Amino acid sequence: MCKKVFSTLILIVGFVISVQAQQECSLGIGATESDTIIQIFQLKEEQITNLEEFKAALEFETRLLDEERKNLFENHPQSTPEDLTALGAKYKVLEERMKQVFKKYDLKLLALFNEKQYQRYVTLCQEVSRQPLVVVPE
Repeated sequence: MCKKVFSTLILIVGFVISVQAQQECSLGIGATESDTIIQIFQLKEEQITNLEEFKAALEFETRLLDEERKNLFENHPQSTPEDLTALGAKYKVLEERMKQVFKKYDLKLLALFNEKQYQRYVTLCQEVSRQPLVVVPE
């Protein structure tokens, strides 16, 4: 029991550290209040509607991944170092999938930005030494 709690704590701390070390510049859809994004980028009505749709879809996808994470911790063997190594590898895959979900919705919103909004985003990213996401036209 103690090993299970300790290994879970180590994985959570590792996740927090890896998120903080992330170099890409995220809008934080789902983590940031929509009003903040709306005000900073002066979103138009249609963009606001899309933002709310993206936020709902993001919440759904992350909830599914969170359920996978919970199942992994509850059902994966954790009695040997090999078990813990395998658990860590599987958790890392889930962590990467979670990052990709957030990035996907950031890119969807950025694709709706006009030139002025996108330049504001780039400027803010540079101010915090983060790499802006590049939107590739479809």
